Amino acid sequence: MKNSMRQELTRRQALFFAVSGAAVWTVLYPARAVLAARPEILVYKSPECGCCGLWSTHLTESGFAVRIVEIDDLTPVKRQARVPEDLETCHTAFLDGYVVEGHVPVGAIDKLLNERPSVIGVAVPGMPAGAPGMPGAQREPFDVLTFAADGRRTLFMSFR
Repeated sequence: MKNSMRQELTRRQALFFAVSGAAVWTVLYPARAVLAARPEILVYKSPECGCCGLWSTHLTESGFAVRIVEIDDLTPVKRQARVPEDLETCHTAFLDGYVVEGHVPVGAIDKLLNERPSVIGVAVPGMPAGAPGMPGAQREPFDVLTFAADGRRTLFMSFR
């Protein structure tokens, strides 16, 4: 009788561990797959700009691999990327065929990669207080805009 109780406990324990392991794997695996599927982001920034580094950290903490290139004059990069002058900010990034200009939140980048609109890229004009990479809590609303080769711009997301 004692031997069969030991076997029964062992079976119950094995079943418990199998079910627990499967549950943990189900929860963790999709998150790892999403993080692994994120493309590398190439960020061009000025060596003196601290907020660009903070924005890059925001991306890294969200699972993106970030490669930073520091250059003194970003104008040629922005011209080649076809960023409209009035949307230019302190850094320009490239990922998976898109341009990301300024302090664009990861949520907008994820939406861009999921929806894949026919645009050159997305931008957050200016340097809104509290946007990713800008110190402090969000103190002012800001928008993420798309910009296309034909000059068209659309509201992509709003952060209020």
